[in-house]
Amino acid sequence: MRRFLALIAIPLLACVVLAGCGGSSKSTASSSASAASSPGANTAVTATGAFDKAPKVTIPKANAGNSLTVKTLIQGTGTTLTKKDALAANFVLYFWQGTSSSLKANTYGGSPTVIGGTMLPGLESALIGKKVGSRILAVIPPAQGYGTSGNAQLGITGSTTLVFVIDVLKAYSDTAGAMGAQVSSGGGNLPTVAAKLGTAPTLTFPSSSPPSALVTKTLVKGGGAKVAKGDYVIAQYVGYIWRTKKVFGSSWSSGSPFGFVIGASPEQVIPGWDKGLVGQTAGSRVMLSIPPAQGYGSSGASQAGIKGNDTLVFVVDIIDTLHHG
Repeated sequence: MRRFLALIAIPLLACVVLAGCGGSSKSTASSSASAASSPGANTAVTATGAFDKAPKVTIPKANAGNSLTVKTLIQGTGTTLTKKDALAANFVLYFWQGTSSSLKANTYGGSPTVIGGTMLPGLESALIGKKVGSRILAVIPPAQGYGTSGNAQLGITGSTTLVFVIDVLKAYSDTAGAMGAQVSSGGGNLPTVAAKLGTAPTLTFPSSSPPSALVTKTLVKGGGAKVAKGDYVIAQYVGYIWRTKKVFGSSWSSGSPFGFVIGASPEQVIPGWDKGLVGQTAGSRVMLSIPPAQGYGSSGASQAGIKGNDTLVFVVDIIDTLHHG
């Protein structure tokens, strides 16, 4: 999962959904068939309840089978999901180990999660081709999940079967961006921003020193709802270090928009985002010049080349806001 460093506190659910998120890497090796597996057990998994409400999931007290099982429990009528789409979804996740199972994550009653980029093979098979508004049940054996190596950080062994019930709320193209009217290109004591539709903006920096305080500059004014504390925001972003004038992180290159709760506790984004994006409108493009104290602090982020005195500049496209929970 290519979420960059501490920009977001990656939830467990998102880690499991997306391949390559921390810990052990996903293995492509097929898990060996267990002599104790129950071939029909996967098809016996059921879930009931209304769309976008926490489902009641029934998993048999038997060893899981070795086949991917996918059921469309509620048929949606929205757009059809493609490999280039990210989706906002609510879902529950169970780990099925031996003859027992346990709930590991539940986003219902809280905020949804954006799923996109490189998904686990079984989850991609379950979701691609389905419609927005659908509820999907997916029983994913190790061979189409994390393989024989599992993922120790997530508590997944080489024999853990993943059981998802996913409600697909909305879909967003990997090229989704600001949709409003351009009102500025920046400039002056701020970088100048150039952008083509559906691609990451590029910045040209002035020779002057960066501002000492947080600066929020609206570049494109969208006509959607205002961002408020507690909203789930779907965004594209590119981040630069003012000192080096180089990109250090970008959702555009990861292949998927980025989702987070603004003003969350504990925080999900750096303070400059929480403060600078509130009151902006969906469809807008906003430039944030963020001093160290509202970025990564005096410790910086060495893996990204960010020093403790570095000012960061983000250009954020606010694609959507979801008032949820």
